[in-house]
Formats: sequence, C-alpha cells, structure tokens
Amino acid sequence: MSVTNINISVDSEIRDQAQSIFASMGLDMSSAIDIFLRQSVQQHSIPFVVTVEQTETVQPVKKTPKPGCMRGKIWMADDFDAPLEDFKEYM
Repeated sequence: MSVTNINISVDSEIRDQAQSIFASMGLDMSSAIDIFLRQSVQQHSIPFVVTVEQTETVQPVKKTPKPGCMRGKIWMADDFDAPLEDFKEYM
C-alpha cells in the first residue's frame, strides 16, 4: 500500500472540535479521515445518512400547468394561413 498526502480545507473551529472527538476515541485526524474514505469506498457511498433541515428560504415547488390553463390568452390572426405577398411569384 502506498501512501499519499492530501490537503483538505476545513473550518478551523470544526477541525478543533473533530480533533477533540477523535482524540477521545484514540484517533488522530489522519486516521479518522482514512476510516471515512475506506468506508465510502467499501459502501460506494457516504457511510452515513445526510439530512437537510428545511428552512423558510426553501423555494416552493412550481406547479405543473393544467391543460387549458392558457385558454383565451393566445390568439392567432384570421389570415394566418393566407399566402404571403413575398412568395406570390413562387406560387
């Protein structure tokens, strides 16, 4: 097994809290990240359920238009199918 270094940007407060938690379990940050990555590869997904809290800023789902909802809002000229003057010589 070869080892490689990676750089990860993390909020310093989160990093400090995580280091404290991992230290209480006898792990350093590198070992904890290695465990996470191995579990992700083994499960082919993130090894935990990700939930998103619904907040007031969530946009409402757009409704699907119902058939006939545009009735009376679109019109077509009476002479729509009439030949155009520009094409008279081709007819």
